[in-house]
Amino acid sequence: MDEKFKKEQFETLKIKSSVAKKFRRFSRAISKSQSISLLLMIEFFEENGISPTESMGPKMQTLENLIKKRINGVIAILKDIEKGQTKPTVAMLQSLFEESATKKEPLILEKKNSQENQPKYQERINKDT
Repeated sequence: MDEKFKKEQFETLKIKSSVAKKFRRFSRAISKSQSISLLLMIEFFEENGISPTESMGPKMQTLENLIKKRINGVIAILKDIEKGQTKPTVAMLQSLFEESATKKEPLILEKKNSQENQPKYQERINKDT
């Protein structure tokens, strides 16, 4: 970004030495030249429509409150979807699976053949012979 300003001449600004030291530290911290640092700050204030004398507190708080309201709205929508769509569908599917997994009960007409191996009659053995 410094390349397009390379051929421009330098101007002198009169600022207090304590402010100049602070500005130089800030410029080094963002690793830009002093001209670029100042240009970035001016562009930031112009683009966001704020003044350095204004407090950012109320604007940031209103923005934060707006975001919280939106998030709460999304949470309410998700809870409504869960209550109205997801839980009833899961309950219906579970009831279907439980019905198919129940034991097969014998029919009323069906008789149990528990004595199937035992004969219904026994032969007598003649002891006469």
